Amino acid sequence: MTQVIRSSAELREKVAGWKRSGMLVGVVPTMGALHEGHLSLARAARAQSDRVIVTIFVNPMQFNAAEDLLKYPRDEARDLALLEAEGVDVLFAPDVTEVYPEGFETQVSVKGVSEPLEGAFRPGHFDGVATVVTKLFGMTQAGRAFFGEKDWQQLQVVQRLVLDLNIPIRIIGCPTIREEDGLAMSSRNVRLSPQERALAPALHRIMQDAAAALRAGNAMEPELEKARAAILAAGFRSIEYLELRSVDGLKPVAPFEDGARMLFAGWLGDVRLIDNIAV
Repeated sequence: MTQVIRSSAELREKVAGWKRSGMLVGVVPTMGALHEGHLSLARAARAQSDRVIVTIFVNPMQFNAAEDLLKYPRDEARDLALLEAEGVDVLFAPDVTEVYPEGFETQVSVKGVSEPLEGAFRPGHFDGVATVVTKLFGMTQAGRAFFGEKDWQQLQVVQRLVLDLNIPIRIIGCPTIREEDGLAMSSRNVRLSPQERALAPALHRIMQDAAAALRAGNAMEPELEKARAAILAAGFRSIEYLELRSVDGLKPVAPFEDGARMLFAGWLGDVRLIDNIAV
């Protein structure tokens, strides 16, 4: 049975007991509204750890709009049932005041890899991510942390953070989990209307077509421009970026080189979707 813990002191005591017994602890940080993507991370953690903690904390520091924070789906009872079915040992679900107590003034900022793409369109977002991840690593004292590759830039930010600050935890990236029609699973997908949900899979198809054209030797920028036009024609309201970036440091790629990453963010109706694929 999955134990629900809300106090960092109680969690640290629990983890200390595990570690005294020589157990390796894995953590899966989430904001809840769990789907198969999250559960795949829990399974990876179970396969590579002796004990598994899943955290659920809707982090106000990483939202740029208060409205988006309020709209973020929450259903702890449902999430807990899913985690129990996966054999997760602990659900750590702290209150905001447990994570950011009165007088909290510290912020963690990762330069470089956090600045383009999401960093340009969501100022301060990755400061919020880096701060809460640092806190969760300290609270859980885990030896391994599991993140999905769907949030590719976030994964790179966390890896940089851990390396720079000598945090003794191994970051493990896990493949993006998709619906049968190719749409990357996301907690925000539930906010798509039925019509929008039917249009959404076009994104992955168009990105795959563009990647294939680049691998075949076609010029990079014309193919990306063609893909942008196709995404808008498929019904997306707007595109924030569709770019190729290096895997190491997310630097601009020109001309195309093998091993790059194609990353997208844009709006379908009132829902912001992101995706990325290897090229």
